[in-house]
Amino acid sequence: MMEAATRQIEERKKQLSFISPPTPQPKTPSSSQPERLPIGNTIQPSQAATFMNDAIEKARKAAELQARIQAQLALKPGLIGNANMVGLANLHAMGIAPPKVELKDQTKPTPLILDEQGRTVDATGKEIELTHRMPTLKANIRAVKREQFKQQLKEKPSEDMESNTFFDPRVSIAPSQRQRRTFKFHDKGKFEKIAQRLRTKAQLEKLQAEISQAARKTGIHTSTRLALIAPKKELKEGDIPEIEWWDSYIIPNGFDLTEENPKREDYFGITNLVEHPAQLNPPVDNDTPVTLGVYLTKKEQKKLRRQTRREAQKELQEKVRLGLMPPPEPKVRISNLMRVLGTEAVQDPTKVEAHVRAQMAKRQKAHEEANAARKLTAEQRKVKKIKKLKEDISQGVHISVY
Repeated sequence: MMEAATRQIEERKKQLSFISPPTPQPKTPSSSQPERLPIGNTIQPSQAATFMNDAIEKARKAAELQARIQAQLALKPGLIGNANMVGLANLHAMGIAPPKVELKDQTKPTPLILDEQGRTVDATGKEIELTHRMPTLKANIRAVKREQFKQQLKEKPSEDMESNTFFDPRVSIAPSQRQRRTFKFHDKGKFEKIAQRLRTKAQLEKLQAEISQAARKTGIHTSTRLALIAPKKELKEGDIPEIEWWDSYIIPNGFDLTEENPKREDYFGITNLVEHPAQLNPPVDNDTPVTLGVYLTKKEQKKLRRQTRREAQKELQEKVRLGLMPPPEPKVRISNLMRVLGTEAVQDPTKVEAHVRAQMAKRQKAHEEANAARKLTAEQRKVKKIKKLKEDISQGVHISVY
C-alpha cells in the first residue's frame, strides 16, 4: 500500500514538472495499478493542485493506519519483523511523520502465590485473606437498601421550624413515616374476671335492694337510710373482703368477728328448721315440642306458590266436572281475540272488542276487590307489628343457662 502511494506521488511530481514519463509497461488483465494519463495530454494548474492535495491526504491517512497497526504489534514483540517496518521507513523518507500513539499501561492481575500449606501469601511471605463474594437474594438486597434509606432519613437534619415566621406550635406535624402498629394480646381469663366481678356486683346490689324492701315492710327505716347513706366500699382486684355478701344477711351490724365462741343467738335467721318451698306446676305443658320457624328461599317460595295454585286449579276443575259450578268464561284479551273467538270476531268486530274490554275491566275489578279484602287496617297492622317485635310467650319461654 505504501509503495503504491509513493509511486502515485512520484508520477504527480513528474507530470507537474513536465518530465517525460517512463515507457509504459504492457497492461495485463490482472494488474491492479491505476491507469496513467497519455503522453500528449496537458493538466491545468488547479487540477494538478487538487490531485496533489488528494494524494497527500491519502498518504496521511495511510500513515495513521500504519502507525496504529505498528503500535498494536509493539505490544506483541514476537510478531514484529523486518517487513512490518518498511512502511515507517517510507514515511520518514517522504518527510511525513506518523502520528504518535500513546501506549496504555495494561495492569496485569496479581500473581497467586501459595506457601507449602496451601495458604495465599504476598511477595514478602505474609498470609493474605482473600475476599469471597457470596451470592445473595434480591429480598436481602432490598432490605439492606431499605435500611440504608431509613438511616439517611434519620440522619437528615430537621429544619428549624420555630424560627419560621409562619410557625404555629398548636398545629401538630405528622411524622415522615407512619408508626407500625403491633398486636396487643390480652391475658387469658382477663374478661372472665371482669364478668365475674360484674356479676358479683349485680348480686350485691340485688341483695341490698331486697334488704331495703324487707326493712321498709317491717318499718325499719332508720337503719335502711343509714345503710343507703353510708358509702359503699368497693373492693379492688385482689382484696379479700371481711365478710362475704351471702353472710352479710345473717350477721348483724357491729358483730365482733374476732370472738372465738360466739353465741347462737347472735346470728339472725338461723334455726334448726328446714324450709321446703311449695312446688308449683309450670304454666305450660313441657311435653309440647318446640318448632322453629322455617325460612324458605326465593326459589322454594316460587315452587310452593306454583303447587298451591295447581291444587286450587284442580279443585275448580273437579267442581266443574261434577256440575257444582258453571265453567269459567274464556279469558279473552285483545292479543288473543282472533284466536279465541274466530269467526265471531270477523262478523262484528266492534261488538266483540267492546265485549272483550268489558271482560278485562271485570277481571281487573275483581282483582282489586280481592286485594282490598286482604288488606289490613291501620289497627291490624299496628297489632301485627307489635306482635312481631315482642317475644311469643304463649307456649313458654326457652332460655339457655350457662
